[in-house]
Amino acid sequence: MAGLSRESMTSWPELKPMKNRLVNYGETKNGVAIIELISDSAGDPLEGDKTPVNTYTREMWHDIDDAILEARFNDDVSVILITGHGEKFFSAGASIKYLNTLSPRYKYFFCLHANETLSRLEQTPKLVIAALNGHTVGGGLEIAMAADIRIARKGNYQVGLPEVALGVLAGTGGTARLSRLVGKAKAMEIMVTGRKFSFEESREMDLVHDIYDSLSLDEFRQDVLDYAGRFSLPFAASKAIGNIKRSVQSGMEIPLEYHLALERELQSDLFQSEDAKEGIKAYVDRKTPRFEGK
Repeated sequence: MAGLSRESMTSWPELKPMKNRLVNYGETKNGVAIIELISDSAGDPLEGDKTPVNTYTREMWHDIDDAILEARFNDDVSVILITGHGEKFFSAGASIKYLNTLSPRYKYFFCLHANETLSRLEQTPKLVIAALNGHTVGGGLEIAMAADIRIARKGNYQVGLPEVALGVLAGTGGTARLSRLVGKAKAMEIMVTGRKFSFEESREMDLVHDIYDSLSLDEFRQDVLDYAGRFSLPFAASKAIGNIKRSVQSGMEIPLEYHLALERELQSDLFQSEDAKEGIKAYVDRKTPRFEGK
């Protein structure tokens, strides 16, 4: 990656399954926590030669939630990287086979739990990067939209919220987040038609930030991991990044004057930090700062 300090590069870590075997989790030496979605088309743990579609069930949301909390409470983690297992899918969203077995009331609580988990991801003051390794549709796109930055792998992959074809809406934050990210008119057109589109079109509407022309899945993972390393200690001020995220996530939902007040309080907190002292002093001394996240 151009302009990337070689010091920040690290290798993809060994990932271990969470309790329900529907998420793999691991952490790099430089503070990147990796959450990998992994399931078959029914939302069950991947076995044998089944294709990983990474659809979710209630059990996967438990694993995602546990992984988010693991990363949140670990002071050595600066960045959370979420991706899908395999070559074809980031995630195809909820398992339709699973949904077909649930009562309407259970479906409501299922969506509520998913919404709460993605809100937890958004409110965690650590940068979240979604590495879109394949098709990102339905609830898969809803998960990706809860990330702060979305990077896609170049290929013939589809993006979209096609829930209208099932007689429902994108109820895991889809209508809310898509309209905020791409605007009301574009979001309406995408959701009422249920059409799928490319990563290239996603980038044109700023839904995807970048597309990596990686030669293989392993290379894509390494490229995104190297990018994530830019935001890890000691090269990036992770405490400042966390406060920026808190200001943007919370401030967008309140009147401007209250947002400005929140911004001032978050800035005051940073002015008292060791990282701010280090950053300002290093600038004056014309040195490269070494941040500690304190």
